[in-house]
Amino acid sequence: MIELDTIRSLTQEQALERAYAAKAALGKRLTILGHHYQADSIVEISDITGDSLELSRKAAGVESEFIVFCGVHFMAESADMLTSAHQKVILPDLAAGCSMADMATHEELESALDLLEGDLGLSILPVTYVNSSAAVKRVVGLHGGVVCTSSNAAQVVGWALAQGKVVLFAPDQHLGRNTSFKLGVPLEEMPLWDPRVHDGGAGQDAYRKAKVILWKGHCSVHTRMHKSDVDHWRTTDPGRKVLVHPECVFDVVQAADLAGSTSFILKTLESAPSHSKWAVGTEVNLVQRLAKIHPDKDIVPLSQVQCLCSTMFRIDPWHLCWVLENLQEGVVVNQVVVDSETRHWATVALQRMLDLSK
Repeated sequence: MIELDTIRSLTQEQALERAYAAKAALGKRLTILGHHYQADSIVEISDITGDSLELSRKAAGVESEFIVFCGVHFMAESADMLTSAHQKVILPDLAAGCSMADMATHEELESALDLLEGDLGLSILPVTYVNSSAAVKRVVGLHGGVVCTSSNAAQVVGWALAQGKVVLFAPDQHLGRNTSFKLGVPLEEMPLWDPRVHDGGAGQDAYRKAKVILWKGHCSVHTRMHKSDVDHWRTTDPGRKVLVHPECVFDVVQAADLAGSTSFILKTLESAPSHSKWAVGTEVNLVQRLAKIHPDKDIVPLSQVQCLCSTMFRIDPWHLCWVLENLQEGVVVNQVVVDSETRHWATVALQRMLDLSK
């Protein structure tokens, strides 16, 4: 087994050169998946890039023996659940997590469902954002619920609302609020559920009147963008369009010209006219990459603060080189494995999402 410390002694350029060599040696046995928020060097070596929905779909169709997922832990779990038993999903750094996913544990979700259904007598349909653990997805699957991404949130939440139950949306309150409001749910019918408070904190009357109950969670990147950032561009450059991700807070989304998933942001900028100007509210590495891809357009970050996903940065050339060279030597490191019972019920929730997204 090759030790990570020996790889760390390399320069970044050396690590990348060796990673490319190992990738070439592994050939069709290997597929590298890279999320849009990764650094350019990781995106460039990836075979498939995309947002969560695209990578979930593509993972299900990959035939390679080894799938190296350059993303965060919940994404690798989803890939493991959607691929065959003989395939191995590898996360270059197991410490690459998601603070939002950590804001909802399966124990907290089970407790919330027990109180809302048992004590209050509500009929709940749980919807979990893909940014959640496999254990949370398992609870959702067991309760007849479904996973969503930012790309298909409106489609999934619309379906959930049509089932005549109260939707419990976890763990990102902002995606849940922005999506539900767009679908016509009033803000006063979307109380928060705080998992740190034993009864959720909003009061029984609020939950009984709710159409959607929002889990008190958020994205640490997108909540760093504020309405004052939108106001800044409106004042200093009124011709610049504001395009944001729906994980941003409600006031930012309402003040923006357009809001949508990462794929929506990419498609919008690709089809935008030359010389158009944009302030984009999402992860800064992606914004900077889009500015390079479209030099004929003026694309800048919405916020003056560098809003980056620090956990994505844990997937670096050294970790990637380490896992690939070990695979080349016949050693599998950092494999992500979801146990069979969790896999079954979480896949039920994931498959509902995929079926609704066809």
